[in-house]
Amino acid sequence: MILFFFRFFSRLPISVLYGIANVLYYLLAYVIRYRKKVIETNLKRSFPEKPDVEIRQLAKKFYRNLADVLVETFKLPGMSPDELKQRVIFTNPERVQGHLASGQAVLIMASHQCNWEWAPSASVVNGMPADAIYKKLTNPTSEQLVRFIRAQFGAKPVPMKSLLREMATRRHEARLIALVADQIPDQPEYGYWTTFLHQETPFYPGPERIARSFRLPVFYIEMVRVRRGYYSMTFLPLAEPPYADLPEGELLNRYRDVLEKTIRQHPADWLWSHKRWKHKRDKYAKTQVKF
Repeated sequence: MILFFFRFFSRLPISVLYGIANVLYYLLAYVIRYRKKVIETNLKRSFPEKPDVEIRQLAKKFYRNLADVLVETFKLPGMSPDELKQRVIFTNPERVQGHLASGQAVLIMASHQCNWEWAPSASVVNGMPADAIYKKLTNPTSEQLVRFIRAQFGAKPVPMKSLLREMATRRHEARLIALVADQIPDQPEYGYWTTFLHQETPFYPGPERIARSFRLPVFYIEMVRVRRGYYSMTFLPLAEPPYADLPEGELLNRYRDVLEKTIRQHPADWLWSHKRWKHKRDKYAKTQVKF
């Protein structure tokens, strides 16, 4: 039933969906006040130099971004490949196309910046096969919906727990392996801890381990909103094999740095409602991460 309603909404004109987004923004920001304290606390700690009035303005802009991302996600199954190509422009696809043409997979470190749900499908319609790695959900209906969204246009949704098996069995399959790498580790005691946006922050060590184990080139994908409903995506190289001389943790440090730069340039477009800093490093100070 939920997929039926999803398909129905996807066929509505995007102008109508943006009208719904305007209403949704008002509800989120002024009626429900969705995670208002979390959002403003995250913003204040990340930008201690900004006055309270600017923090509140950023929070309102974030609610607008969130409302747009939600309705755009509903629209994805109803879009044509040509429309998606027009709405998501890759500025330098040649940076990864050479690797793909040689039969090599490429590890992509993405983030919750702008509309991350459009990214895998946009890659596919632009001739770059993509695996969308995600956390499997316990609710069967939600799991079905997530897989449906991320399988559009031939993208392949892969649960995170199945990633290593997929890597082994499809070792020689050329594709983008896209990880939204700014999430909280399920086990922060085994996370890679570093300073990010002025705060002690754990990152999943998995991307660096995978890059080293499978000798994959790694790119950060920067997504920037050009205007409402239109985005540009740029591949920024982080590292390439061999990795013998790359210090442990350096790949994650590079990702942290480029992600922070993107967020500082476009602060309202990141997912500030996420409880990114609910864990404290002191609790895990003795844990050693191995790559």
